Amino acid sequence: MGRLVFLFASSLLLMVAATTVSAATVEHSFYVKNFTVTRLCNRQVITAVNDSLPGPSLRVREGDKLIIHVFNKSPYNMTIHWHGVFQLLSAWADGPEMITQCAIRPGNKYTYKFRIINQEGTLFWHAHSSFLRATLHGAIIIRPRVRHSYPFPTPYREVPIVLGEWWNANVVDVETQALALGVGPNLSNAYTINGWPGDLYPCSQNQMYKHRVKQGKTYLLRIINAAVSSHLFYKIANHNVTVVAVDARYTNPYVTDVMVISPGQTVDVLLTANQPVGSYYMTANNYASGSGTAVGVPFNPTTTRGVIIYQGASSSTTPLMPVVPAFNDTPTAHKFFTELTSLVGGRHWVPVPLNVDHKMFVTVGTALDVCPPNVSCLGRPPVGAALSASMNNVSFVSPTSLSLLQAFFFNVGGVYTTDFPANPPVQFDYTNPSINLDPPLLFAPKGTRITKVKFNSTVEMVMQNTAIIGVENHPMHLHGFDFHVLAQGFGNFNPATDTPKYNLVNPQMRNTVSVPVGGWAVIRFVANNPGVWFMHCHFDGHMAIGLSTAFIVENGPTPDTTLPPPPTDLPQC
Repeated sequence: MGRLVFLFASSLLLMVAATTVSAATVEHSFYVKNFTVTRLCNRQVITAVNDSLPGPSLRVREGDKLIIHVFNKSPYNMTIHWHGVFQLLSAWADGPEMITQCAIRPGNKYTYKFRIINQEGTLFWHAHSSFLRATLHGAIIIRPRVRHSYPFPTPYREVPIVLGEWWNANVVDVETQALALGVGPNLSNAYTINGWPGDLYPCSQNQMYKHRVKQGKTYLLRIINAAVSSHLFYKIANHNVTVVAVDARYTNPYVTDVMVISPGQTVDVLLTANQPVGSYYMTANNYASGSGTAVGVPFNPTTTRGVIIYQGASSSTTPLMPVVPAFNDTPTAHKFFTELTSLVGGRHWVPVPLNVDHKMFVTVGTALDVCPPNVSCLGRPPVGAALSASMNNVSFVSPTSLSLLQAFFFNVGGVYTTDFPANPPVQFDYTNPSINLDPPLLFAPKGTRITKVKFNSTVEMVMQNTAIIGVENHPMHLHGFDFHVLAQGFGNFNPATDTPKYNLVNPQMRNTVSVPVGGWAVIRFVANNPGVWFMHCHFDGHMAIGLSTAFIVENGPTPDTTLPPPPTDLPQC
């Protein structure tokens, strides 16, 4: 018996040692500053990290510790959010301004420290202050630990594909003007692939992303939608791809020739170069779900493209162009959003919790507010009202003197209330356009009302899009957690007929879900991460006008389930 105990203890020590050895510390310095680039015939000053667009990719393994020194040399207040990273017991590093920290002011710095725990795949980092996210973003590539393999054949190469949006303007001014006038932001001028607009735009013949491939080889494309306010279809001419992960969660292999990716979402696909030697365009174009307009604001109808070039292809060959989906192709978008499933038994797979402690039914959509002083708000029905947004008729307002996390941790009163309604204060025919004839439904009160839940409780939320101002597909992102997407559908959610549709076996897991246009989505998660966690629409224009809320997750019963104090260099307001 003694020998067996010795052998077991020795094996345990070896496992611990192997785990320790396989984890590394990855350290970077981010210098945030303005620099000038040329796009679409214009020289434009942008704010970026280390003079690059997109910014640097962070390449890590599961278990690694990241230390990111952020030096704000720009003229703007800013923070960085590590989108999709759980931040287990490191909520102070999550990054949303006035939720977990005050802004890093110009001339100041802050060091983010956190571990990548139980996550593999593709995530990304971006600014979480104003529209700076348009140019302040980059990939987070999380590979398995040493001696762990992918649950699919090892690719020949891995390729980040960052989809973005470009303005021929100062993006901070774009948001500031929209808020001042009570209207939607001006349209972007282009979409981009890895920072380049592609040859369909003016002066952009030589500003197109190109990727060279070898025939017969398989590539892992890590696709990120970093656009500010656009769902994007993505295609490669004459090629199918196999989806193997979304939002850093492995999926069952899913073969398709088209993807739709919402702002804040990532998709990992295997691309096999199995076509005749030649060149093939890749494209990204808008999925605009609001029947040609998005809550009264026209959408950008343009297409960005890059090119896949096979080794040995003639430079004089005209690349093949895919058939681009129509902007309002909701059937194609819904098919992609709903047919993905989780890889049951794969690493980091989590079964669906079956017992729910906290049920919520939450309306999500646009609303109206009183027009700012001395502004006409023309073009917004009714004239004299400003565009707003709400969840359960609460238009979220961020605190100004202290972050929510600081107020929670230090028990400071007067910053927020924990009375966010678990159900709409008024029930109505949510997706019926005639509700716009009922003015009391259109105006949402402002407030910093959030939800407090106990550690390890299970939360289920039905998110219901409304037709107030107009129906639209809203990409809803939850910080600090992944959730199971149990079901999605159109119209008003009906518990009697829609609950039986829940996938409780292998639903996809995500950190960002697109609530279907004029429809609903049901998510479920276990609140096992103490702290304050933001939930918001990943259209930055909608987040800025109140389409947000937050969760407080109380500390657990033990030291390893208790949020530690803030770091000493946490920015102050």
